[in-house]
Amino acid sequence: MADDAQRHGDPVAQPARPPWARTLTEAVWFPAVLFLGFLFCFAPALHSPQPHHAHVVVAGRKAAHDVAAALKRTQPGGFDITAVDDAPAARRAVRDRTAVAGFAPGRRPVLFVAKANGASLEQALTTTFTQVAGDRSGQLAVHDVAPTVSEDRMGTTLVYFGIAWNVPGYILATTLLRAASFDRRRKLLAILGVSALFSLVGYAVGVGLGYLPHDPMTLVVAFLLTTAVATFGTGLAPFTRRFFPAVGMTLFIVLSIPTSGGAAPAAMLPPFFQFVHAVMPLANGVEALRSALYFDGAGMLGPVLILCAWTAAGVLLMGLDAWRHRRAARPDSGAEVQEPPVDDPSVEAPVPTALPVHRHHFGEPEPDLVGTVRDPNERPVPRALVTVLGPGGRQLVSTLTDARGEYAVTGLPEGYLSVVAAVPGRQPAVRQTLLGSGEVVRADFLLRDRPGAVPAGGPARD
Repeated sequence: MADDAQRHGDPVAQPARPPWARTLTEAVWFPAVLFLGFLFCFAPALHSPQPHHAHVVVAGRKAAHDVAAALKRTQPGGFDITAVDDAPAARRAVRDRTAVAGFAPGRRPVLFVAKANGASLEQALTTTFTQVAGDRSGQLAVHDVAPTVSEDRMGTTLVYFGIAWNVPGYILATTLLRAASFDRRRKLLAILGVSALFSLVGYAVGVGLGYLPHDPMTLVVAFLLTTAVATFGTGLAPFTRRFFPAVGMTLFIVLSIPTSGGAAPAAMLPPFFQFVHAVMPLANGVEALRSALYFDGAGMLGPVLILCAWTAAGVLLMGLDAWRHRRAARPDSGAEVQEPPVDDPSVEAPVPTALPVHRHHFGEPEPDLVGTVRDPNERPVPRALVTVLGPGGRQLVSTLTDARGEYAVTGLPEGYLSVVAAVPGRQPAVRQTLLGSGEVVRADFLLRDRPGAVPAGGPARD
């Protein structure tokens, strides 16, 4: 048959892809994205930390020239050397966060470092400039100009607190997808409230255990970090739809954690990951915390502005999504309303679903559409079929009324919907309704007797 079709020029039907292949693809793609992300982000960024274009100031022009020439031979690309006037200027550069180290050569050479930038960077700088000073033990004096609290010996505790304020912000964005009764304003208020709560609890725990200095600026930075991640994630979700879990985890976990400055400070990351460090919310939150707690606020403005930019971008995306829904909801637009995005795999997806009619308790989904089906005598009609259709006529969900003639549905998309109620022996009824974000719409029906038909349950009694 196939040979005859080919001889006559007819196309040969291609075998359909087996259902198991699609199921396997849908099950594996998300773990595969994370697997490749971890493989190509964590290992390349952290497998061999060493200085990459670390900025160091040296007291004296001739000394700076000599040090730059020596380091270019031993560690090409590792350091960028700048000359300053004297040792106090070198120390100020480290305190102002314009350099990671300051070196003052002479009979008693001094290296100024900041443990608050990370103990691994401090050790790498000490090793390198001990060799520059002449490889004689005890010759180089190392001064720590920004020591950390006693409970933070490695200078990395701020990173762990940053992760605690960063990752829950992303999880908050995913769980808000389930909040069908929340409009965008309520979602923003929820983000602000949760961010304030998390910042307060984290600050209290950190100060109480001695992991953080007692500085209220921690509250401000923590609030900005959680707000930035949660707001941007909430705004991004409707545009990435079913790819949101992969995009969100790539942004806020896979790319953020290895470039946060924990295992490897920014100056010891490869150039590409240094660029990622400069724009990620987590990294900028950590840098803002370091500036506020250990450097008297020096260099704090830039990271704070970047966090605010992430929040502003999230608000802009939410506004753009609202405009898109308003445009699609116009009766003359001809556009089909988009379905809600697929949620994170760890939480329930917001798909159209029938609900039991009862008072909903904490943690249970709340309905988007409710109603009652009655007969001409105002009596409830049990087991009436209620079907909800989308703008294009596609069936979204169907359910049966309970003994009181009531029904409830959740997970519906915003826009115009058609609701059909039908039961054998009675004329079906149709209602069109507009469902807005965070609204609960009611659609009640009165099913009249079909002429010459006996309704289900027997004739009506007076």
